[in-house]
Amino acid sequence: MSSKPRIGIINVSDRASRGVYEDIPGKAILATIQEYLKTDFDHEYAVIPDEADQIARTMEVMADEQGCCLVITSGGTGPAPRDVTPEATEMVCHKMMPGFGELMRQVSLNYVPTAILSRQTAGIRNQTLIINLPGKPKAIRECLDAVFPAVPYCIDLIGGPFLETNEKVIKAFRPKSS
Repeated sequence: MSSKPRIGIINVSDRASRGVYEDIPGKAILATIQEYLKTDFDHEYAVIPDEADQIARTMEVMADEQGCCLVITSGGTGPAPRDVTPEATEMVCHKMMPGFGELMRQVSLNYVPTAILSRQTAGIRNQTLIINLPGKPKAIRECLDAVFPAVPYCIDLIGGPFLETNEKVIKAFRPKSS
């Protein structure tokens, strides 16, 4: 395995997993992270259906077996019966990080009143931060712009690799004492 940090990307979508339409959200996450990070990284990638057990297992594999310090999901965060990504995240995480979801909803409310329907969340599994994003590329960028400044420091705190951001695009916040 490479010594570069690893980042996992999971697009949760019944239709994209069946090839009914293109996986645009997962590609949007990868493109955004490539823009944000100065640190060279490897990535793991999956497009899977809205099935809680499969989502949870994919997160576990990326965290525990593939060594991802960060796993970002898209989709499955709404109120529809098949939207189960937050439940899968809660199944695999040892600590939940509700501030991520709170901030993402707050930012999204600037654009759409239906942001209150979103159930994005985040949590920690061992040395992996897992973040759930909505499935729309525009919303993915808005949410990542809001929360990503805290991501590198969170990964520092859980014993993960040092991630350096491209400060022309986004600046990571690390307290002076860190």
